[in-house]
Amino acid sequence: MSRSVAKRPNGKWRARYRDLAGKEHARHFARKTDAERWLDEVTADLVTGNYVDPKDKKLTVNEWCDLWLAGYGRRESTVRQAKVHLAQIRAEFGPLPLMAVDEMAVNRWMTRLQREGVSDSYRYALHNRLSQVMRAAVRAKKITINPCSRETSPGEGAQRPYVCTDEQVRQLYEAAEPKYKPAILLGAFAGLRTAEACGLRICDVDFDAMTVTPTVQYPDKPLKTEASMAPVPIPDVFVGELKRLLDGRTDGWVLLDDDGGQLGPWKVERHMRRIRKQVPGLSPEFRFHDLRHYYASMLIANGSDVKIVQKRLRHSSPTVTLRIYTHLWPDADQTTRAAVGRSMETLINKAADSVRTVEESAQSPCSSEPS
Repeated sequence: MSRSVAKRPNGKWRARYRDLAGKEHARHFARKTDAERWLDEVTADLVTGNYVDPKDKKLTVNEWCDLWLAGYGRRESTVRQAKVHLAQIRAEFGPLPLMAVDEMAVNRWMTRLQREGVSDSYRYALHNRLSQVMRAAVRAKKITINPCSRETSPGEGAQRPYVCTDEQVRQLYEAAEPKYKPAILLGAFAGLRTAEACGLRICDVDFDAMTVTPTVQYPDKPLKTEASMAPVPIPDVFVGELKRLLDGRTDGWVLLDDDGGQLGPWKVERHMRRIRKQVPGLSPEFRFHDLRHYYASMLIANGSDVKIVQKRLRHSSPTVTLRIYTHLWPDADQTTRAAVGRSMETLINKAADSVRTVEESAQSPCSSEPS
């Protein structure tokens, strides 16, 4: 880095340097020592990698969010979710310079959201998004440090999915209009997500092998992960009911709207909101995705281990499955008692049989000795 300090005709001292890109920067000082101190600080920042272009120090959160979003090459649904989060971030920090957002500012925001009743899981999602945006700013040399950390994070919060009963699923199925019944089958008994059910084609159902294999999601987009394309086994009764609902159709989408077009996820969710009111005891917040939780709970209740449940739900890893459903597996203490109890019953029963045999032998009449 080239640098210099020179006295101006007006008596001021001009400090100049060129950054790594060759761009010249200058400031004027009343004293030479101040000019040299400033150049020393700039040099140290350049050497340690903490240098930020003076113009970038004026960059606002709003401006950086625009730049970040322009380079956020993800699926349409993921970008849409990011925009929702960014709207909250802009509302809190938008006009501020990016460098003005520090750890205390993030803590204040999280605390205020908590007072306003925002759930832990949503605050965690907002914090993660802000951290993602700030990490990108650090990499782009717009700021020197990410203000989000473990200390500012509100924690993920306990994920306790709502699980309905067998009877409630039956009543939902009976209340559903005919065109929505296949969706309930796919959600409750194959664990498909809303967009996967709406994107399922009849050719994705192998009626002979008795499997459902999602290949795209609504409207015709790739699935989230490769694991999402795993086949899901279905029983005879499922095959028979789905054939009945398809009424002889052999191609096209499984879920059809009245005009013969593809049924959209928003219509499925809207119908779910309408029919859930007809089911006594069902949560007023019940969503189509909760049918997937019902499917998971059914597998767990019937003895499936975490690897099987992960495979059927098509999660990317068992960690995801455990994070959501670990509370549905039998309690560890209860499982231990049952295992030890079964072994002890065998031991105690055999010991009791031995004691009874000895007692019976002692009580039986002895043969008399010859005189």
